Amino acid sequence: MGNMWQRVLVPVALIACVAVGLTRSAQSAEVAEVARLDTVTAARCLKILRGAVRSDEFWPSMHAAEALTLTGHGDEVVTLLTPLLPLEKDDQKRCGLARELVRAGQRQHVNVLLSIMAGDDAYGHVHSCESIYKVFEIGDGVALRAAIQPGNPIKKQLMAAAALGRWGHPQAMKILRGAVSSKDPDEARIAAWVLARIGDATDIPLLRKNIARFDDPLVVAYFENSMATLGDTAGLQAMAKMLQSDDSALQVYAATFAGDARAVSLAPLLLPLLEHEVLDVRVRGAQTLLVLSKPNTALGNDQIVIQDVFAATAKNPRYSEGSIVALADGRLLFATTEFADSASDFANARIIGRTSKDGGVTWDAAQVLQKSVGKLNVMSVTLLRLTDAGPYSGPIGMFYLVKNAHDDLDVWLKVSTDEGKTFGESVLVTNQPGYHVMNNDRVQRLSTGRLVVPVASTADVSKVNHFVARCFLSDDQGLTWRLGQGAIDYAQRGAMEPEIVELATSEDGRVRLAMYIRTQLGHIAVGYSHDAGETWTKAVDAKIRAPEAPATIRRVPSTGDLVLVWNDNFTAGAGHGGKRTPLSIAISKDDGKTWQKVGDIETSKQHTYAYTSLCFVRGRMVMSYYVRDESTGRISNRFRSLPISWLYN
Repeated sequence: MGNMWQRVLVPVALIACVAVGLTRSAQSAEVAEVARLDTVTAARCLKILRGAVRSDEFWPSMHAAEALTLTGHGDEVVTLLTPLLPLEKDDQKRCGLARELVRAGQRQHVNVLLSIMAGDDAYGHVHSCESIYKVFEIGDGVALRAAIQPGNPIKKQLMAAAALGRWGHPQAMKILRGAVSSKDPDEARIAAWVLARIGDATDIPLLRKNIARFDDPLVVAYFENSMATLGDTAGLQAMAKMLQSDDSALQVYAATFAGDARAVSLAPLLLPLLEHEVLDVRVRGAQTLLVLSKPNTALGNDQIVIQDVFAATAKNPRYSEGSIVALADGRLLFATTEFADSASDFANARIIGRTSKDGGVTWDAAQVLQKSVGKLNVMSVTLLRLTDAGPYSGPIGMFYLVKNAHDDLDVWLKVSTDEGKTFGESVLVTNQPGYHVMNNDRVQRLSTGRLVVPVASTADVSKVNHFVARCFLSDDQGLTWRLGQGAIDYAQRGAMEPEIVELATSEDGRVRLAMYIRTQLGHIAVGYSHDAGETWTKAVDAKIRAPEAPATIRRVPSTGDLVLVWNDNFTAGAGHGGKRTPLSIAISKDDGKTWQKVGDIETSKQHTYAYTSLCFVRGRMVMSYYVRDESTGRISNRFRSLPISWLYN
C-alpha cells in the first residue's frame, strides 16, 4: 500500500478548515457540521458543475447534474435534460438521464427506469437497477424481487438487492453482505459500495475482515471509503490519502464518498481537485465541497419522524381520518378532516391539506382541498393515483364523504390532473340510497386497474345501527360506478369500516381480495372475493384480537409481505371492547393466513389511536393516524415515517 502514495500526508486529526477558500468554524473540523466556503470558491464550484453538465463526456455530465441537484439547483437540471431524454436511444444513457431527472424532482421519470429493467433487452438492466437504487425507488417491487433470484447476472442481482435493501428487504441485505466475502473482486467492491450507503456501523468489521483479501488499489479503495462512510477512523485516514493520490480514479471515488461520509475535516484536500485535468475529478470535488458547505438534511437510514401535523385546538378540537400521497416533485401531500367547534362525527368539517418537501420534517401552511358542502359536513379522505401509469404518474383522486343526514351519507370523488393543486368536478360514487361509511385511505386500485370503494352501509344510522359491508366498483378510472353484487354481514352491529387488500392471483387467473372488518366480538373478521370484489364469502374470525376499531392493511412493495396496523387489545365487557391503545404492527408472509406481531408504535394509556393511513415512499412506511387525548377529548392527526427495515429488525 505504501507505494501507492507519492505525497506526505497530514494526519486526519490535524486537518483543519484553514486552506484557501475555507474559513475555520468555531468547532473542530471533526465535529463541524459544515465546511464554510467563501463566496468565490462556492461560485467556482458552481461554474465547474454548470460547465460539466453541458459537456460531451456523458457520465461526467450526469455526475454534474447530480451535483447541481444535491446543491439546490435541480431546476437547471430539469431544463437541460428534459428535452434530451426523448431523443436518447441508448438504454444505459437513458437510465442516466431519467435518473437525474428523478433526482431533480421529476419523479414520474422513474417509469423509464422501471420499463428498461422489465424489458427484454438486457443491455440496460444493470444500469436501470443501479439508477432505481440511487433514487430510492422500486416500483411495485415485483421485477426487483425476481432479479435477486439465482440465475440472474450477478451485477444485476447485486444492484437489485441494493434497491430492495434500501427498502428494508432482509434477504437483499443478506445477499449484499454475503457478496462482500466473494472471491470476485468486482462483486465484493460493488457490495462494499452499497453497504456504505444502506448499511451501518456493524458492517465495518465485515469490511475490515475482507479488505485484506485484495491488492487491487481500486477494490481496496472501495472498501476503505465504505468504512469511512460508516464512521471508521482508519477508513477516513485512507480517504484522505486517496484525495492526494496521483490516480484520478481513486480521487474521484474518494471525493464522492467524502460527501456521503460528511467528511468535513477533509474539505481542504478537495480544493486542489478543482484544478484537476480530469473532468470527473473536478466535478466530484466541486460537488462534495458544496454538499459539505450545507447542513445535512437527509433522513438517516434509521431515523423515525413523528409530528402532530394537525394539532387540535379549542376552535378545531378534532383533526382525523387523513390520507397521504407522494407527488411527482417529491413532496408529500397530507390531507385530513378539520372539524370546527366540536369533535362529533356530525360537526361541521372540511378537508384541508399540507405539503412537505423534506419527508415530513417540516410542512407548509394548510390549504382547503374541499369545502363543507354537506348539510352536516365532509370528512374521511382518500388520496389515490387512479391509474397504473406509475407511482408518480396519472391523475390523483380525492375521495371523501358528504354527510347530509343520518340517512344520507355518500362517497364522492374529485380528480386532480395537476398534482393536487386543483380538483375537478365531483362524481357520486355511492349511487344508492342510504348511509355509506367509508374510512379514510380505503380506496384500492387493483392490478387490473379496477377501483374498489369499500363501504359499510345502513339505511338510517339513527334507526338501524347495523352495517353491511359492500363495494362500489369502477372500471373506467372513476368516471362511472356500480355496486358489486355481494355483501358481507356479521353479528351485533355488523360488518363495520371495511378494509380490502389484493391477494395473490389464483392459479386460474382470478383476482382475489380479502376484506377485513371491524366487529364487536373482540376480533377482526375477514371475508374473501374471488372475482375482484363482485361477490364475497361469509366473514370469519381472522384470529386477530381487537377492540371495536378499524384496521389498516397494505402490501410492502419490497418484500411482498402484508403489514397490519391495528389496536392489539381487547377487554371483555368494556365499552367498545377496550381502549384503542396500543397502536400495533404485524406482518404476514403468507397472504394473511398467519400474522407475526412486530411491535407497538404507540403505547400511552392517556391517549387512543386509530384511523391509520399508510403508504410507502422512498423506502419508508409513511403513516397518519388520530391521537385522542383522553383527558380533553381533543383529537390531533399525527404523521409518522419509519424505515421499512423496522419491520424486519
